[in-house]
Amino acid sequence: MEKVAFISGANRGIGFETAKKLAQTGVKVVLGSRDLEKGEEAVKKLRSIGIETDLTQYDAFDENAPQKVFDYISDKYKKLDILINNAGVLLTGDIFVVNSSTVSDKDLKETFQTNFFSVISLTQKLLPLIKKSDAGRIVNVSTILSSLTLHSAKDSPISPAKELAYNASKTALNAFTIHLALELKDTNIKVNSGHPGWVKTELGGPKAPMDVEDSYKTSLRLATLDQDGPSGGLFHENDVLPW
Repeated sequence: MEKVAFISGANRGIGFETAKKLAQTGVKVVLGSRDLEKGEEAVKKLRSIGIETDLTQYDAFDENAPQKVFDYISDKYKKLDILINNAGVLLTGDIFVVNSSTVSDKDLKETFQTNFFSVISLTQKLLPLIKKSDAGRIVNVSTILSSLTLHSAKDSPISPAKELAYNASKTALNAFTIHLALELKDTNIKVNSGHPGWVKTELGGPKAPMDVEDSYKTSLRLATLDQDGPSGGLFHENDVLPW
């Protein structure tokens, strides 16, 4: 039976590239897109290069979205092998903002809703389907900017990037990774956080050094780990990053 994956925020950017590469390995990929028209455009774009994918709507602000995704995947595929929690936002549009003293409640709450709260809701809802897999894999797309160790280090390499809402939401996401991985340690499910790199996307901006075409590598690796692979870590490609 073919493997089935669901990727949130898969109609563009890192999610789209990950969907493309994962589908090329023989996995049936279900794209999650808030805007169904944009999702359909992504499906058509993939079909034009010989890749068949599926699509369902996923909106991080819709409290019924996890149930809708569950129902769609359960009815059509009966199980889920891979969940990639890829959807994320940076509302200020600038990772180099220093705004701990000025960030608004609105930005904090909306960022945490997309980057953290909705991820937990979706993962919890889909977990029964993942438990039906022979080798369940959960990938939480995080960032090196989530690392408290690196932020607090002397001569920190990420020191200028202090946009609080985005960074803190991803730090919280890492906590979910650690806790869930420990809870599932005696199962065949692996849970990891992945830093794709600083990528030229709408979120990463034009100054980012990595082209979007190369942004899939970390998520693809974590989604296809063998039984001896790690669980409960933060990775960039093959490198372990500090919490």
